Amino acid sequence: MISVTFPDGAQRLFSPGVSGLEIARGISPSLAKRTVAMALDGVVSDLADPITKDAKIEFVMREDPRALELIRHDCAHVLAEAVQALWPGTQVTIGPVIENGFYYDFARSEPFTPEDFAAIEKKMRELIARDAPFTKEVWSRADAISFFEKKGEAFKVELVGMIPADQDLKIYKQGEWLDLCRGPHMTSTGKIGAAFKLMKVAGAYWRGDSNKPMLSRIYGTAFAKQEELDAYIKQIEEAERRDHRRLAREMDLFHFQEEGPGTVFWHPKGWTLFQTLINYMRRRQQAEGYIEVNTPQVLDRALWETSGHWQTYRENMFVTTTEDERVFALKPMNCPGHVQIFKNGLKSYRDLPMKIAEFGIVHRYEPSGALHGIMRVRAFTQDDAHIFCTEDQIMEEAMKVNDLIMSIYEDFGFTDVVMKLSLRPEKRVGSDEVWDKAEAALKRVLDKVAETGMKTGINPGEGAFYGPKLEYTLRDAIGREWQCGTTQVDFNLPARFGAFYIGDTSEKLTPVMIHRAMFGSLERFTGILIEHYAGALPLWLSPLQAVVATITRDADDYGRGVIAAARKAGLHVEGDLRNETINYKVREHSLAKVPVMLVVGKKEAETKSVSIRRFGSQAQVSMGLAEALAALKDEATAPDLKRAG
Repeated sequence: MISVTFPDGAQRLFSPGVSGLEIARGISPSLAKRTVAMALDGVVSDLADPITKDAKIEFVMREDPRALELIRHDCAHVLAEAVQALWPGTQVTIGPVIENGFYYDFARSEPFTPEDFAAIEKKMRELIARDAPFTKEVWSRADAISFFEKKGEAFKVELVGMIPADQDLKIYKQGEWLDLCRGPHMTSTGKIGAAFKLMKVAGAYWRGDSNKPMLSRIYGTAFAKQEELDAYIKQIEEAERRDHRRLAREMDLFHFQEEGPGTVFWHPKGWTLFQTLINYMRRRQQAEGYIEVNTPQVLDRALWETSGHWQTYRENMFVTTTEDERVFALKPMNCPGHVQIFKNGLKSYRDLPMKIAEFGIVHRYEPSGALHGIMRVRAFTQDDAHIFCTEDQIMEEAMKVNDLIMSIYEDFGFTDVVMKLSLRPEKRVGSDEVWDKAEAALKRVLDKVAETGMKTGINPGEGAFYGPKLEYTLRDAIGREWQCGTTQVDFNLPARFGAFYIGDTSEKLTPVMIHRAMFGSLERFTGILIEHYAGALPLWLSPLQAVVATITRDADDYGRGVIAAARKAGLHVEGDLRNETINYKVREHSLAKVPVMLVVGKKEAETKSVSIRRFGSQAQVSMGLAEALAALKDEATAPDLKRAG
C-alpha cells in the first residue's frame, strides 16, 4: 500500500497505481468533476496519472493559479487541431506556453494572416464545446516515427529524434487528433473555456536557425475568466498607446538605425532627460557616502577569465583580437573593474564599508530578435555600485540599500514594489558552502523587509552566476511588472581576484562584495518612465518643461522676455514665435507632450502676465509672470532637492 497525504494533513492508504481521478471520485463525484489536474509533491501532473509511491496530493481546480498554464497549453493544442481541420496538409511543429499566453508554429506554403483568426477561433470554440477528454499514451520511437512519417509530419519526426532515449515518448489525444507532448494537460478540452483570443502572427525559423525553414507562428492568450481576458486586452491596447518608441518620436527623444543595432542615438531632449536621471541618482548616492569612479570599456581576456565571465558569460560578450593577438572584450559588467580599484592601495577594516559607484556603459550581445527600443539594447548605462564590507556589515548595508531604493522609486511614482530573492543557478562559480552563507544573509534581509508589510517572494535558480540576489519589481500605471533594482551578495569575486583588507588583528581578510543597482539600466528605466506616464512626465523630469507661444506678432518682444526670465529661473523652455495660429501651436506641442504652454498676447504683454495651459487640459489660467515662474520653478524642483530645503 502507498500513503497519500492531503493538504489538511490527513493520510489514507491506497493500492499502488491508483490515479488522482480515482481518489477524487472516492471523495465526491463533484470534486472529481471540478478537478482539472493534481499536484504530487508540488509538481502539477495529469489527474489520470497513476500514483506509485507515497506522496502529498493537491487537487487543482480550474480557478487555481497553477491551472492557468494548463489552460493555455490545452488551448495551443486546440489551435493546432483547428488549423489542421481548416487547412489540411498544414504541418504542426511546437506550441509552448509563454508569458501571457502561448504560440504554435505551423509549416504552410502560405503564411497565416490576422484575417484567418475569425475562422480559426470559430473552429476552436467548436472543438472546445465537444469536450473531448485528453488521454495520454506512451509510444515507442519506431511507432511514433512511422505514424508521423505517414502523416507527412516531417517536423514531428525530427522532434521524436530529439527526445532523449531515457525519457518516455508521450502522445496526447483529444478525440481523434493527437500531438507529441510532454504534458501535463487538463482532463478535457471543455475545461479550456471561452476566454481565449488569437493575438498576432509572425514568421519564425524552425528551431531558431535562419538556415532552416521559415514557419508561420500564431500567438494567442487564454484566461480562466472572460473578465481577466478583457482586462488583459485593455492592458495591451493601453500599452500600445504608451509604447515608448512611438512616444519618443513624438517627443523627439532618440532614435535607432541599422548601422548601430541595439544602441541609442540620443537627441537633445532625450539626453536632457537621461542626464536628469543621472544627476538625481548622483545626488542620492553622494548623500549615502558613495564615491564615483570610472573604469575602462575594453579589458584583456585574462581579467574576464579570473572573474568567471569568460567561462559563464562568453556568449553575451563582444570580443576582439588585436594585431598582436591579444584578446580583449567590451565590458559586460562593471564589477571586475571596481575590484581593481579596491585593490589599488592597502585597505583597512576602518575603511569599510567602501562604496564604489559608476554610471558605467556596458555592452552585452542580445539576439537581434530580442531587441526592443530602449527596453532591450546591446549598450546601456548601469547605475552600478559595489559595497566592499565585512560579513558582519552585510545586513546593515543591504537594509540601507533597500531603504534608498524604496525612497527612489517613490520619488518616481512607483509605490507597488515586490522584492524577490533569487537563489543559486545551475551554472555558477564558488562552493556550496559560500553560496549557503550568501543566501542565508539575503534571506535575513528578505524576512526583515517582509516584516514591514512589503510583498516578497523566492525565485529558485535565478541568481547571478557569482551570487544570490534580491530583485525589486515595480508595477506601473497599467499593471505591468518591471524588474529593475538588485542587491547581490558576492563572496566569490573578491576572492578570485585576491582582494583583501587588513583586519583589526592585522590579518588579511577577504571582503564581501555587495553588487547594487537602483534603476538597473538607465535606458530601460527611461523607457519604463515614458510608458508609465504615457509621455506626460512630471515637470521635474520633463526635458522640455514649457513653451512660450505668442498669439500675435505684437507680443513677440514680450515673449522673448518671458523666455529669458524662465530660463534664468532654471526652467527648460523654448519659444514658439512663428506666424501660426495659437490653436495650431497648441496641437503641435500637445502631440509632443509639452507639460506647460505659456501663452502671451497683447493683453499679457500689457499686464506682464502669462496664460498657463497644461497638457491634457482645455482650461487656461492667467497669472502674473513672476508668480507663474516661481510656481513652475517649485514644481520643477526634484523631490530630493525639495526635501533638502
